[in-house]
Amino acid sequence: MSSLSVRFLSPPLFSSTSVWPRTGLAATQVVAPVVAEVDVEGRLEPRVEERNGYWVLKEKFREGINPQEKVKLEREPMKLFMEGGIEDLAKISLEEIEKDKAMKSDIDVRLKWLGLFHRRKHQYGRFMMRLKLPNGVTTSAQTRYLASVIRKYGKDGCADVTTRQNWQIRGVVLPDVPEILKGLAEVGLTSLQSGMDNVRNPAGNPLAGIDIHEIVDTRPYTNLLSHFITANSLGNPAVTNLPRKWNVCVVGSHDLFEHPHINDLAYIPAIKDGRFGFNLLVGGFFSPKRCAEAVPLDAWVSADDVIPVCKAILEAYRDLGTRGNRQKTRMMWLIDELGIEGFRSEVVKRMSNQELERASPEDLIQKQWDRRDYLGVHPQKQEGLSYVGLHIPVGRVQADDMDELARLADIYGCGELRLTVEQNIIIPNIENSKLEALLREPLLKDRFSPEPPILMRGLVACTGKQFCGQAIIETKARALKVTEEVQRQVAVTRPVRMHWTGCPNSCGQVQVADIGFMGCMARDENGKPCEGADVFLGGRIGSDSHLGDLYKKGVPCKDLVPLVVDILVKHFGAQPREREESDD
Repeated sequence: MSSLSVRFLSPPLFSSTSVWPRTGLAATQVVAPVVAEVDVEGRLEPRVEERNGYWVLKEKFREGINPQEKVKLEREPMKLFMEGGIEDLAKISLEEIEKDKAMKSDIDVRLKWLGLFHRRKHQYGRFMMRLKLPNGVTTSAQTRYLASVIRKYGKDGCADVTTRQNWQIRGVVLPDVPEILKGLAEVGLTSLQSGMDNVRNPAGNPLAGIDIHEIVDTRPYTNLLSHFITANSLGNPAVTNLPRKWNVCVVGSHDLFEHPHINDLAYIPAIKDGRFGFNLLVGGFFSPKRCAEAVPLDAWVSADDVIPVCKAILEAYRDLGTRGNRQKTRMMWLIDELGIEGFRSEVVKRMSNQELERASPEDLIQKQWDRRDYLGVHPQKQEGLSYVGLHIPVGRVQADDMDELARLADIYGCGELRLTVEQNIIIPNIENSKLEALLREPLLKDRFSPEPPILMRGLVACTGKQFCGQAIIETKARALKVTEEVQRQVAVTRPVRMHWTGCPNSCGQVQVADIGFMGCMARDENGKPCEGADVFLGGRIGSDSHLGDLYKKGVPCKDLVPLVVDILVKHFGAQPREREESDD
């Protein structure tokens, strides 16, 4: 199917929103309406109100709120960006900041609205900075700038490709932040609204615009979403006081590279009455206490209404979401409380025309589709051009690597790089006559292979204990070490997606993996505490997506290799390799 050509409108900043269908990807598989008993007078009263340009929780709804909500009430986080508060904060020493409760909350909580995460536990005084990178598309100039930032921090500086298709850079110190923010703006990047109770990076098809089989180019939509969410990088307080974080994606291919079933809002391309648009899924999320797949909202929107419906859904969530127990504040909890039809009606109320069409009976996703592998060399829809997918082991990149990637993108492509949710990188728009020379480049031979070993192809790992204060175990180095040892013991004939996450927050998305490892404390054979993992099995992605199940709990990390070998033999057709006997 050829890519559809769609007319786009500039992102309107009106007060409307729209609705979505449920998960499983059959947006037409509408779940029977749940009629929730709701106190219409009380429960459906908006819990926030606008004051001086910012949205604030009303006094009558402040009882029993969680600590993060109290931090937001004490001082508006967006003022650090929109009113220059970061300039003043960056001039104050950490010693002085630690003496002041409000400023301490600034560096540990409020700076997350600027995409800055204090690594208090493992890198005191240093920050991880998360970028916005809609659709994972970046330029060589942007990549070089990020490399220049992390290079100055020496061994503390590095970068990661994330599972939301964007960059995180590490080692940043507070005094440098104002200058870094200016530099980001100069190369067309922003870190704004990428953490805490904000909308995360809009994900899309990493092969958008170049894929022979794409349904629609997702880049215009993800760009519009990002511009709306951040008000063109100027800050959009209308959507910065959500009850929790919120994920959005636009699907552009049958492969579902975007993982729509784990997003709060997913746009599924669909034709209705001869018009192109999207069916909507809502409510997918992971958390320590609950994981849920997105469900159909029984709604369809035209291409022109992508922003209005997003705005309406966000407003419904902002206005009505609970703000008590943080483990019960993601949007799906609100959907459960109101029922899908009740939630849908609240979205309709917030649309400018107070209308929302029911879902199209047929979306454009081919249900019987073998998900393709984008690693390696592949022809583009543009004659004479190809793209090359590079494997980035567990997403970790150093400054020199970034400079070299930028150089390769300039010499062999068009100066563009694509990041993927599996923590890999694609170089698009390479003339076929240049492919052989590119494949001979040392970076592709030594570091980022287009043809990695089969078990390495699907390996994903979150930040882990090395940097993240919430992680229980080290993930990235361990994931590589375990996989390397398993490869020596068994041979597999097809890729097996293995995901590692350091804690139950599941940034490594273990529930969608064939085999997932979630960090925990376990006990060894002597009963002593040790680093371990809960092992998950059977997650699927694609049209028949579903979350994996817990296979074995509390496995000591030192015992993972034989367990994985056993799983691969029993469930994935692996064959044991013959081990060479030693001479003695």
